[in-house]
Amino acid sequence: MTLQTRSRIFVFVFSFFIWVALTSIKDGQEVVAGLIVAFIVSSLAGEFLITSEKKQHVVRRYCSALKYFIKFLWEMTKANLHVAFIVIHPYLPIRPGIVKIKTRLTKDSALTVLTNSITLTPGTLTVDINPEKNEIYVHCIEVLSSDIKENTRTIGGKFEKLLTEVFE
Repeated sequence: MTLQTRSRIFVFVFSFFIWVALTSIKDGQEVVAGLIVAFIVSSLAGEFLITSEKKQHVVRRYCSALKYFIKFLWEMTKANLHVAFIVIHPYLPIRPGIVKIKTRLTKDSALTVLTNSITLTPGTLTVDINPEKNEIYVHCIEVLSSDIKENTRTIGGKFEKLLTEVFE
């Protein structure tokens, strides 16, 4: 199987899982629509995700992708509860600001998934990426630390290990 075919299959499976997670499926038509959309996405952009041979076996990478997806849903749930707490708190305890985090990810696809994961998590928004220095600038609704290492661990470190196993 060629690298391009494997990339398309991965994009198909991954985009279908995202479709299922974001859609409240009520009947078979929605499943068919999800399969069609996943097929179109994998046909148009499938070869861009996996661009080189990986050291790890493909099954292990798929398992890492599934673990990442579960971890992402868990972190999103925690962040939603935290933002809800901030909103209903009478004193609105926020300390907004922009923090810098470092990343070890080098592939564009891995950086894209990491920054989108940060942006999709409530309370954070990726503002800028400096790929030459492996830096990501994130706006946080509540800045807990000014230390780059601490911010890297608490913001990007949640996803980086699993994304390294999937993409690098």
